[in-house]
Amino acid sequence: MHSAIYPSLTGKRVIVSGGGSGIGEAMVEAFARQGSAVGFVDIQDAPSEALMRRLADAEIPPRFLRCDITDCDDYGQKIAALLSQLGGCDVLINNAASDDRHTLDDITPAYWDERMAVNLKHQFFAAKAVLPAMRAAGGGSIVNMGSISWHLGLKDLVVYQTAKAAIEGLTRSLARELGRDNIRVNAIVPGNVQTPRQMKWYSPEGEAEIVAAQCLDGRIQPVDIAAMALFLASDDARYCTGHNYWVDAGWR
Repeated sequence: MHSAIYPSLTGKRVIVSGGGSGIGEAMVEAFARQGSAVGFVDIQDAPSEALMRRLADAEIPPRFLRCDITDCDDYGQKIAALLSQLGGCDVLINNAASDDRHTLDDITPAYWDERMAVNLKHQFFAAKAVLPAMRAAGGGSIVNMGSISWHLGLKDLVVYQTAKAAIEGLTRSLARELGRDNIRVNAIVPGNVQTPRQMKWYSPEGEAEIVAAQCLDGRIQPVDIAAMALFLASDDARYCTGHNYWVDAGWR
């Protein structure tokens, strides 16, 4: 597969949450290979450090800080540290999430709050934290990661799907609030992406059902989501804001 090269991303300062594995890992690598200066946070040390070693030959090797994004104080401090190390922020990728399955009986007020923190709350406060740097830079791009799940109404995901639905509202609202600062805000809505985490939820038969429901054959890969993020972060998307961009192989 031949990938696009975006000259406007060279030297751009990019912050990615949940960048150590899965879709986030593909995001970090994609931006690093474009010549961007990437800083990412994750709660998982081993895969994050392995990614750092793998990308050590990048023109600008990425930076990693361990962080629990559900702790807003900790995350705020880590974003401040990355802003200092990178010299600002031009692109924010709000990727971190957790789609643990749960039944209605499992949901307590504490579980609700924790799931909202890991899937929704950090996206708003990360955007707020990078806002001064983006304004100082004359603009920027924020990409929020949504989910196809709530559009499909999948089972055992009530709290996750509530948070992911809210991300689309957050995206529209922030796009309106920040547009005059030349800050664009968009959401990517992935279909079922073949990551190691997702594989634990699906049998071969379940995967076959997903592919059968898609318009296109094959399984969506993390690099396919990263490709959309590169476009939305680039100057080629300079008039794209406030919208959802689906990468689902036509699974709706």
